[in-house]
Amino acid sequence: MSAGRLKSVQTSPSLYSSNGVAEKRWRYRIEVDPSNGGQKKLKLKGRELLSLPLEIFDLGELEVLEMSPERQGCLNYRVGTVPREIGKLANLTVLNLDTNELREIPPEIGALQKLERLTLSNNQLSRLPAETERLQRLRSLHLANNNFQELPVQVCQLRRLSFLDASDNRIESIPRSICNLERLETLLLYFNALRSLPDSICTLASLCTLWLGKNHLKSLPARFGHLVNLEWGRNHSSSNFEDNPLESPPPEVCSGGPQEISRYFAMWDE
Repeated sequence: MSAGRLKSVQTSPSLYSSNGVAEKRWRYRIEVDPSNGGQKKLKLKGRELLSLPLEIFDLGELEVLEMSPERQGCLNYRVGTVPREIGKLANLTVLNLDTNELREIPPEIGALQKLERLTLSNNQLSRLPAETERLQRLRSLHLANNNFQELPVQVCQLRRLSFLDASDNRIESIPRSICNLERLETLLLYFNALRSLPDSICTLASLCTLWLGKNHLKSLPARFGHLVNLEWGRNHSSSNFEDNPLESPPPEVCSGGPQEISRYFAMWDE
């Protein structure tokens, strides 16, 4: 399909719902998206549709795809499944699937190797496919408000990741392999069920923002003070630990920042 055709308005034939009733026609166009560097973004019209038009996945030049009912220009219903045809959109750099009813992501997601931003928040996910680790250009991943009980190990293989939001899940553990995320600058883990953190998290030297509030943490790793780029306790937009039963170190030590935390653990090592 040529770029010229993509930019024109296209009208589908009538589609039919499961009960055989003809739905109204839908239209689309590809437009320049200034918020994503002028990339090609799908604009849909046809909010009365009851299912996702599979013709979308023939638009091979598409770079930004939003399939969230909260975003302008998307269908007015919640997607229950992501078609396997998603793998045909090999030029996608942004894929927004937040605020749907997704319980799983198809393995074909791994074909989107140009993807830089993926939003899956506000769904019912408890796992990611193994093929997720093929998304080696991914820089921003949103997993908030799902049903994860552990941070998926595939996430820890995304070495270019700089932003990760896994807040508001039921996460009890973080893989030791999180140390692979050397470029990670923002890690949001608040409102989970964490009782401990792996010592390997202390090697994330690029980390500037870490939210750990509303977990079950009684202690921090002994090398936690090595995270010197955190303004721990002084800037609540940078890091927080509220509503944790912290004992080692106690909250008043944490409020002093990385240096005070390091002194605390050094004292116990003497």
